[in-house]
Amino acid sequence: MHVNTTPRTNRRLMLSRRGFVLSGFAATTLLGHAARAADLLTFVVPFEAGSAPDLYARIVGPEIGKLMGRTAVVENKQGAAGNIAAEYVARRPADGSTIIVGTAALCEINPLVFDSQHWSMKDFAPLVKGVQSPLVLVTHPSVPAKTLDQLVAWVKANPGKLNYASYSPGAPGDFLGAQLNQIFGLDLVAVPYKGSASQVSALLAGNSPLGFAQTQNSLGSIKSGALNAIAITSPDRFRLLPDTPTFRELGHPELTTLVWFGLLTQAATPSNTIAAMIAAGIKAQQEPSVREPLLAQGYDLPTESGEAFAKSIAAGTEHWAALVKLTGFKASR
Repeated sequence: MHVNTTPRTNRRLMLSRRGFVLSGFAATTLLGHAARAADLLTFVVPFEAGSAPDLYARIVGPEIGKLMGRTAVVENKQGAAGNIAAEYVARRPADGSTIIVGTAALCEINPLVFDSQHWSMKDFAPLVKGVQSPLVLVTHPSVPAKTLDQLVAWVKANPGKLNYASYSPGAPGDFLGAQLNQIFGLDLVAVPYKGSASQVSALLAGNSPLGFAQTQNSLGSIKSGALNAIAITSPDRFRLLPDTPTFRELGHPELTTLVWFGLLTQAATPSNTIAAMIAAGIKAQQEPSVREPLLAQGYDLPTESGEAFAKSIAAGTEHWAALVKLTGFKASR
């Protein structure tokens, strides 16, 4: 008896073709995802969303991405005072697709105070030192002090009771608080937060009565009266807080400091790619869409780059090393 196998054969052929089409579709999809991933320029921020470094990345990132023909994305990887983000970036492919937003705390202080740090500055190539600004000593309105002398007197009248808010353990504001203790014989206890946004929230809530805050996160609260500005760490009066005295004016130049944010990538990145990233970073900060909002937030734009930026980090590390020795500060992972 003759058995017609044509339908079954056709069915197998159809299934085979369908499988080929599905496999082709899957391959095309995967290739599309890979292509899109290759088009991304990831800015890794070591601190929380809404923090000053995060806001900086979201202003400058899109312009750098446009100049490099890529789509900029911001990825927040907070924790361990920025070490988690630094370790993450150090281990990513060195192909020019990842930039970390470095800070004075991360690049100059962390290598001095973390024994178990699993990265070093040798892992990174400095690109552009983008912005710098002072810190401002602020108090909650409930604090009965309007001047530095009054604040010191109030703290001394409340021994063992008071703390100061720090935006990250081992950050410049942490050390400035320790210097206050050393200079005036105080016993303020540092309370570190996960970033500048959380720090200012704690200050506004009165959870901490005072702290050295980044101007970008505290300026609006100062102007509204929700926080009081006691003194500022800039060498000269800050243009957005002209009525706030500098510590230098008040006879304490040792409390003068500026904090910065800048861009770095992996040291193993090809030199021509690093050069292109530096050029894009410099050009981006000259664009009005970037420059104007940064200046409005109180930043100065030094735009040191490459080797000059690396030397600046080395000099900053020497500055903070002296304070680490003075305070005996040591952080744990």
